[in-house]
Amino acid sequence: MSWVDVLEAIRGVLDIRLFMIGDTPVTVSSVVTFFAIIIISVWMSRMIQRLVGRGMERGGLSVRSTVALVQRAIHYLLVLVGVAVALQVIGISLTTVFAAGAVVAVGVGFALQNILQNFVSGIILLAERSIKETDVLEVENRTIQVETVGVRATIARTRDNERIIIPNSILVQSIVANYTLEDSFYRVRTSVGVSYGSDMHEVRDVLEKTAARVDDRVAAREPVILLTEFGDSSVVWGVSIWTSDPWRAPHLRSALNEAVWWALKDAGITIAYPQLDVHFPKGLPAIG
Repeated sequence: MSWVDVLEAIRGVLDIRLFMIGDTPVTVSSVVTFFAIIIISVWMSRMIQRLVGRGMERGGLSVRSTVALVQRAIHYLLVLVGVAVALQVIGISLTTVFAAGAVVAVGVGFALQNILQNFVSGIILLAERSIKETDVLEVENRTIQVETVGVRATIARTRDNERIIIPNSILVQSIVANYTLEDSFYRVRTSVGVSYGSDMHEVRDVLEKTAARVDDRVAAREPVILLTEFGDSSVVWGVSIWTSDPWRAPHLRSALNEAVWWALKDAGITIAYPQLDVHFPKGLPAIG
């Protein structure tokens, strides 16, 4: 058998008609071409993703989540184009596909509303970069540190070292405090009540010196001492210092509390606690 006969036999197999789509016959060759286009588009997607990733890193943009977003968008776009071309090859009109897809999209849209909402929110977060990895946030009265910003959800950990998954729509639509958005300075506050009989000038002096000696505070920012309230049983003073690590703020607040406690004790200043004075009128008859 000559090469010509082999080629004729292969051509005969490729020309075998499998079925019809409208007026267009689908042959073995068109099916093979369909899958070849899909494979080539996936291969091209991987190659271009690698090139884009390297280019972004060389350009100074090495944020993993942003690079991943661009690569994923390229992948979806190229595969979509490949599928569109492959469908045209086997005789399926894209106009028909889009018309049917619009009907399906309405139903799927209602069913996947939350997923799509989180997906769009993820793209907004990754594009704006208002929330990044390692940022310290306060979300719904809970302090967290961001580990990964994904397209659908953000993974973070709490101060109890618990990993939580936050839908991106919550971060976009809610009020979120980002303690590390522009800088990492964070104010640590505490308060203490002293008795009304205390020398308030001495109290201020002790609190100022004590706050200034606390380790790990930001030395460039002076402590703030305020007389905040005349309480029922005490005069309340507020003490605040700054830290450059918001994640460890509870540890610094503990150190500040302990320093204030011992400083007032050493100075002989009474730390007041709630008291209730009860007065009985004279001549009240005894009970029992």
